[in-house]
Amino acid sequence: MASEHLEEKRQLLPDKPGVYMMKDAEGRIIYVGKAVSLKQRVRSYFLDSSRLQPKVAAMMRHVTDFEIITTDTEVEALILEATMIKKLQPHYNIRLKDDKAYPYIRLTWEEDFPRLVIARRPDASGSRYFGPYTRAQSVHETIRLLRYIFPIRNCTNQKFKNAVRPCLEYHIKRCPAPCQGLIDRESYRSMMKNVELFLEGKVDAVEKTLVQQLNDAADQMEFEKAARYRDQVRAVREITAQQKVSAEAGRNLDAISWTVSEQDAYLQVFMVRDGRLIGRESFTLTGVDGGDDHEIAKAFLMQYYDRAREIPPEILIERLPPDAGGIDQWLRDKRGGRVELKVPQRGEKQRMLAMVRQNAELARDEALRRMEIKERDRDTALLGLQHTLGLPKLPVRMECYDISNTQGTESVASMVVFTNGKPDKSQYRRFRIQTVEGPNDFLSMKEVIGRRFHHQAEDAKQLGKSRFAATPELVIIDGGRGQLGYAYQAMQEMGVQDIPVFGLAKQHEWLFEPLSPDPIILDRDSAALKLVMHLRDEAHRFAITYHRSLRTKRNLASVLDSIPGVGPARKKILRQTYGDLDTMQRASVEEMAKLPKMTHQAAEAVHRYLSEHLNPAAAPESAPLPEGDGQLSRAP
Repeated sequence: MASEHLEEKRQLLPDKPGVYMMKDAEGRIIYVGKAVSLKQRVRSYFLDSSRLQPKVAAMMRHVTDFEIITTDTEVEALILEATMIKKLQPHYNIRLKDDKAYPYIRLTWEEDFPRLVIARRPDASGSRYFGPYTRAQSVHETIRLLRYIFPIRNCTNQKFKNAVRPCLEYHIKRCPAPCQGLIDRESYRSMMKNVELFLEGKVDAVEKTLVQQLNDAADQMEFEKAARYRDQVRAVREITAQQKVSAEAGRNLDAISWTVSEQDAYLQVFMVRDGRLIGRESFTLTGVDGGDDHEIAKAFLMQYYDRAREIPPEILIERLPPDAGGIDQWLRDKRGGRVELKVPQRGEKQRMLAMVRQNAELARDEALRRMEIKERDRDTALLGLQHTLGLPKLPVRMECYDISNTQGTESVASMVVFTNGKPDKSQYRRFRIQTVEGPNDFLSMKEVIGRRFHHQAEDAKQLGKSRFAATPELVIIDGGRGQLGYAYQAMQEMGVQDIPVFGLAKQHEWLFEPLSPDPIILDRDSAALKLVMHLRDEAHRFAITYHRSLRTKRNLASVLDSIPGVGPARKKILRQTYGDLDTMQRASVEEMAKLPKMTHQAAEAVHRYLSEHLNPAAAPESAPLPEGDGQLSRAP
């Protein structure tokens, strides 16, 4: 039964389109939805649980409050819903897995002699982006294929600028050596236009252009150039020979199908351009859990095409989403032209969709097989650790600690947690060393272990606080006997010396016990050692990431202190906006001048100082600004 508070809020709901957000007892948003009428839609959640779908009924047991945002149109509500789901990742929404990780192919048109590079986040630099791709391997394969057909330079701008002679790539005919002026800008960019057409799927246009260039070169008796064009035409024809799709299926379309297994939906997207199948991508939607095909269709369309660089005029799909009209309009607005959502019932398009569904089933079976193998390997590894190390319990929770610093500066530590053999990133913690001066990893480790178990003792006294309350069955110290000895001393002082603790020495990957001189040597190929090494490597990576972020912040602050006309307020804005020197160097004067408290004169001063005093290639690595000690941290 809804509380009086919720009943009052329900009575005040407007009969307007908008977005609603369901919250749990801790104020977290656990579901975001869109409604044509907020009044009718939100009220439907507060029916008797027997009348609700199982997933909705389970969610409503946790709902203690809700909020709404009204919009003028249904399409605006649809866009706002998609944006909030992507940002908040609510537990009960269907979510596209690893949305931020998908790579793109970037064609750097802003450069005189463009390249193909891999990018994770599209920007407005003037480049053209293609993708996203679900596997980095797909990106590498595509670039490798294009460099097989076309001689595209692959050196960095710094190497290009400093080159004094043609490199090996030129001598094996993989690059025309624009760095030495052996090809002019217009000819090179003309070639890259064919690369762009190829990535767009316009292979016929590429072949036609190459044939024309071949004939022109032959007419002018430039036989060496004609031979290069002949080889490119031959390569294009070989690669596309098996890509034909029946003309009845349509010239430009995406075909989308899926299959569901428990909590996840496995989707396939086939991309047809100019009558050819040019690519296939696999995706996973999490949090499905009882959701019907219509909800899956809506979730995928909104999340996939929100970041897709190209939307075809026709999309074949298994089921139409419940808001098909609004999604149609949203897709048309994004594409700037006609877009049709279709559920084919017969003919070539229906057969194509059946082929896509078959591939989705194969992808599901393969994913489940890999998952089963991983689970079996993890169980074997945990049992192997318990047996080999003589642990009293199965090491369900394992913690690993590592120290990172640069000659004693910005000294930090990481605490990484594996639960049931898998990284549990919500439990990761990080520390700034507070009591140790200089590069002393032994005392730093003692401080961190002491603080960790002090936090556990304090959390045990205060109900509701559980950042460090869980007790590990196994603690691993990244280091040899020295770090291990100081860590064990701290555990003795905190009264937790009964928790098994071992040091992992990197040189031989041997494990050491605090009170034994002999190492424990695990089989190099054993699942147990691989698990411990994975745990150690994750702790090392997490510590290094935090250390670099602090160092980047310090370097940025040091540089900003040296720029005339940049006071505390402007320094704060610049740090918050750019985060690191590399990003700040790439910003234009006009962009920087638009920031709060900045002027065009101040932006010019910053830009001039960075250009005169810093080498762009030597700028510190880009990293986000750090969080505070002991906060939850998610590894990138």
